[in-house]
Amino acid sequence: MATVMMTTGTAQKRRPGGKNRKTAGDWLILAIAIVIGFFIAVPFLMILINSFKSPADYNASGPLALPTEIYTDGIVKFWERVNFPEKLWNSVFISGLVAVFAVVISMFNAFALGIGRIKGRTWIVVLILLANMLPQEVLLYPLYFMFKQVGLYDSQWAVIIIFTVIQSAFGTYLLASVYGTFPKELLEAASLDGASRWRILWNVVFPISRPTLSVLLIFFFIWTWNEFLIPLTFLVSNATQTVPVAITVLQGDRLMDVTTTSASALLGLIPTLIFFLIFQRTLTRGITAGAVK
Repeated sequence: MATVMMTTGTAQKRRPGGKNRKTAGDWLILAIAIVIGFFIAVPFLMILINSFKSPADYNASGPLALPTEIYTDGIVKFWERVNFPEKLWNSVFISGLVAVFAVVISMFNAFALGIGRIKGRTWIVVLILLANMLPQEVLLYPLYFMFKQVGLYDSQWAVIIIFTVIQSAFGTYLLASVYGTFPKELLEAASLDGASRWRILWNVVFPISRPTLSVLLIFFFIWTWNEFLIPLTFLVSNATQTVPVAITVLQGDRLMDVTTTSASALLGLIPTLIFFLIFQRTLTRGITAGAVK
């Protein structure tokens, strides 16, 4: 009888075709997601539309109307004015090295805190958390003075070192919590087999935590790419500047070319969009790996 009732209840929740029937709550969540997605997409659509407008077309029709003709002089003007390939390489170089260095340092730190269980682990994690809460404006003058003294001011390595420390602090805090729940049976089995801590890290911990490390790598790259304040402060020479800093040369105190600025924003957005699309499957697998396991 109980089996019949359970079968009947399950059948009532399903359509004749075998598909689950959507409730009012499901439709509400879907509607909210569509509205949120619309508001997220609007700025990108405006950038795309205004990137191919002439200044006269923009002044005549405004920012929301479609361009009457395709105008590419704004993209060409920005490309040649700031030497965009050079700025693109600077951003890729800085963001790529920061992402790799920060992930490796985070893994080492988290292994010592989460698995090695060093003394004072709780206080170290608290200090790392407090460091993540400091705004960048507070760090500007001490960092400027320090890198000026060691001769790294106006060097890309200054920005790489700063963001490696900042990103690895977040990565250490996150991975320490993950490694703290690591299966002890695997570690004990590896120890009984005579594996050293270095071998346990690379042969046991690293392969299992690879999805999480991949997610951190992607986020660190994108976060560093979008940084503006510290690169603006430490990269003074035109040859060392990144894409976000290069976009500011188009803005004056009293005048701004909206169409050229939109074109520059589009050029700055395309590399990160391509990077995200390439690693989208890796990001999805990394985020869902913990839930599946």
